[in-house]
This record gives sequence, C-alpha cells and structure tokens, in this order.
Amino acid sequence: MTGWRLLRPLRRLGVVALDYEYALRHQLRAALDTGTPEALVSAGAASGANGSPVVLLPGIYETWRFLGPLARRLHAAGHPVHVITALGRNRLSVAEGARIVARHLEQHDLSDVTIVAHSKGGLVAKAVMGLPGIGERVRCAIAIATPFAGSSLARYLPVHALRALSPEDPSMVALASAADANARIVSIWGWYDPHIPGGSRLAGAARNERLDVGGHFRILGSPTLLALVDDLTAD
Repeated sequence: MTGWRLLRPLRRLGVVALDYEYALRHQLRAALDTGTPEALVSAGAASGANGSPVVLLPGIYETWRFLGPLARRLHAAGHPVHVITALGRNRLSVAEGARIVARHLEQHDLSDVTIVAHSKGGLVAKAVMGLPGIGERVRCAIAIATPFAGSSLARYLPVHALRALSPEDPSMVALASAADANARIVSIWGWYDPHIPGGSRLAGAARNERLDVGGHFRILGSPTLLALVDDLTAD
C-alpha cells in the first residue's frame, strides 16, 4: 500500500506530461489545418448515410480545428457536422457562447441535434439546452471533461476567462443550479483530470461515464472514448 501511495503522484505526473504533449501536438495540427467547415456539413461520404446533425463545441482556448479528428470521424459516420466559427477560441462568457450557438441553430434550422463538446464547450451546450425556444432543438449533449461544478483551480488563475470557471463565479452557480437539461446530457471524464480535480460527474445526467484514461485533453484520442461517441451518436 505504501509503495502504491508513492507511485500515485508519479503516475499523475506522467499523465500531466502526456496530456500536454497531446494538447501541444493537436494545437499545432489545428494551426496547420486547412480544412473548411463547409466540407463537414454535407452527409458523411463513407457510409452514405444521412445522419442527424452534430454540433461540435471546443473548450476554452481551442478552435473547432482542435477537434478536427473527431469532426471527421463523425462526418465519416454520416453526420452533417456543424462547427461554430464565431466562437473563435471560446473565450467568451458561457452565456454569450450559448447565444452564438443558438443563432447558428436558428439560421440553419437545425433540430434533433446532438452536441459533442469538450471542457467549457459542455457548459455552453448545457446553457443552449436551457434557452427557451432553442433548447428543444437539441436531442442530447455528449460532454467530455466538462467542469459542470466548476474547477477549484480556476479561482487562482489571473485570466478572467479562466477564473470565470471557478465554482464561486455567479454564472457557474446559476448554471449548476439549472438542472432541467441534465437528463439529456452524457458526461464523460477520465480517472484523473489535472484541470478538474473534482471530476465531471453531473447529478441527474442521462449517463455518467468515468473512463480508465487520464488527462483533460488526451481523453479526446482515447479509443474507448471514440467508440462511446460512435455508439451515442448512432441513429
């Protein structure tokens, strides 16, 4: 037991190193990505299916291109995949991000939508699902490594966009108390997330899944996560 207690911090340190390696590698890939959002909207070519629409929402300081591999996988499965370029790097407040997503849903007359979101994107998804006249357009949300109760680390960060994700922030308190959409959300997280010490369990969720993978970013490339997303988005 003592040996395991000594090894646990080393294991977590290894997770952090691998997590940031994944994040840096995919931020670089995203910066060099020349794919266009329009190419993802047509029905996926591989299956020839006409699947239900998927809206992809990245985390803070991520553009939609950071989730490019996931977007292409969903597109290949037959889903029109919508990305919200107006979100930029998702540094806006959750409420403003939700309004931008809502406008996209209205402008494209999308319904029966599945939102697949990473980190802060899951908070934006939940806020969208709570908007009158808009929320019913969303069938469900798959939230990956989302701080539904906030992150205790955020309160110590000097950047307002990050500090707004602390559990005490009024916007986070209000969003956490709004539980009507929870039953349509699947929350997925890893055994250790260095950015969300409290985990991502969501009370009243349609499903809570803790995967045997460590990291806040690296979970996005986990075969277990990808297979689960495939199952959850299958029509």
